Amino acid sequence: MSKPNVIVAFGGVSPEHEVSVLTAMQVLAALEDSSYRAIPLYISKSGQWYTGEILRDLKNYKDLNKLTATASPCVFTRLSDGRPVLKTLVSGIFSRSEEVPIYAVLPAFHGSAGENGSFQGICEVYNIPYTGSGVMGSAIGMNKVIAKQLCKSAGIPVVNGISFSENRWVDERDQILGQIKELGESAIVKPVSLGSSIGVEIVKNTEEAETAIETAFRYDSHLMVEQAITPLVEINCSVLGTPEKNRVSVCERPMGREELLSFADKYQQDEGAKGMASADRVIPADIAPELAESIQDTAKKVFSTIQASGLARLDFLVDGETNQFYFNEINTIPGSFSFYLWKESNISFNNLMEELLSIAVDQHQKKNGRVQSYETNLLSQKAVKGMKGLKTSK
Repeated sequence: MSKPNVIVAFGGVSPEHEVSVLTAMQVLAALEDSSYRAIPLYISKSGQWYTGEILRDLKNYKDLNKLTATASPCVFTRLSDGRPVLKTLVSGIFSRSEEVPIYAVLPAFHGSAGENGSFQGICEVYNIPYTGSGVMGSAIGMNKVIAKQLCKSAGIPVVNGISFSENRWVDERDQILGQIKELGESAIVKPVSLGSSIGVEIVKNTEEAETAIETAFRYDSHLMVEQAITPLVEINCSVLGTPEKNRVSVCERPMGREELLSFADKYQQDEGAKGMASADRVIPADIAPELAESIQDTAKKVFSTIQASGLARLDFLVDGETNQFYFNEINTIPGSFSFYLWKESNISFNNLMEELLSIAVDQHQKKNGRVQSYETNLLSQKAVKGMKGLKTSK
């Protein structure tokens, strides 16, 4: 029997495009010896969809124009019996498109439309199982402000801060700068809907704040500024499962060369081609067992509160003097899928991907087991007559 086809989707219109490619290469390699046939689906920086064997080799991404000229354009569509397929688009009288039945989709995007629920919505429209969080969980996870508001309402500690749009910044600059000053000696400027530390800056005065804010608005139209925790210890862990049933990995302490972990710390080390797996970190984190357990319990609570699913990495900020910790953000598609954290639980990257697919298919079957339509025809003669009556009663 042929293996079920799993579409590994990556790239996308996102500042984290290249990071997504690194993660996808790891996934494709991990699935080579699995019970699935992994098929690459690359979304270019202009939003075009491509597939083909050329997309499996990282070296080919050095020249994106050449890559997209060689790869095959493609789309999701349905066969006459309703089954979803990945269809290649070809030109020419004697050319023939290929239609690949889809068993499941494994999104490996980072940031923007690939991680914020938009691509997940496409999968929902085609009724395709997909790994990771659903449309709502993905959207909430991407929006740091909404995620923190939900967590705060659930009793999960978060850092004090403010958020504002670009329009409000233009109209109320002095008022916003005054609010930032009230946060303390230093603050952190962040885009609301980006990851990989892009656009994140520590500021210690009004001039630095203005510069950092103007820079961050190049990436996002909505920013947040939070009180900086000093001395800061960053602690992360991963959660795997569903909102109702999940388990947590060991904690890690990422180590950066700067005061705050940067994009370079995460992806531009000597082995940058390994994605997040190349970053410096201490695993398990060198913190008190009681603190690690509290953070792990809180991570599971955040995962459930946000209605995340599949796998996520949760990042926490710890005051190095008091050990008070705060939820920082959830990454619903973390770099390298945080497999390095699950290795400590003797789960290989291959097994991790297989479990994600198993969760996705199980959740999809449960959803499809519900009533999908209401058995009545509103367009029947009687119903249409009733609608006409409503019209005249206005």
